[in-house]
Amino acid sequence: MGQKVKDNDDDLISDINIVPFVDILLVILIIFMVTAPVVMRPSLKIQLPEASSGDKTEYTPFQLAVSSKDQITLNGEPIKFENLKLFAEDFISKNPTGQAVISADEAVPHGDVIAILDQIKLGGVKKLGLSIRNQ
Repeated sequence: MGQKVKDNDDDLISDINIVPFVDILLVILIIFMVTAPVVMRPSLKIQLPEASSGDKTEYTPFQLAVSSKDQITLNGEPIKFENLKLFAEDFISKNPTGQAVISADEAVPHGDVIAILDQIKLGGVKKLGLSIRNQ
């Protein structure tokens, strides 16, 4: 009759199983998709004025970016001008010696920047800093 073929367990595996590789790549993709919104914050493009006499300031949790009186962001979150005093009061109640740093576009009228500074001072913040672009 027929001849029996003996199975040999010593054969080399010549094909690659890519299923575990694809699984790992999908997990990494999901991790990046979840963490990307946390890392990337919405921001405004602001053209800071130049100055040669600027000092470095320490990080403060009260960072204002102003591109116009109607477009103000506090730590990357848009806020209304009318609420600026309330945010300043809340900030100073948690951090009595805190400093506010304002980054205003050079195209923003001087009067608007003064109005913003006034609201922050009315909220109780005593230390103010203005961001500049070094020459």
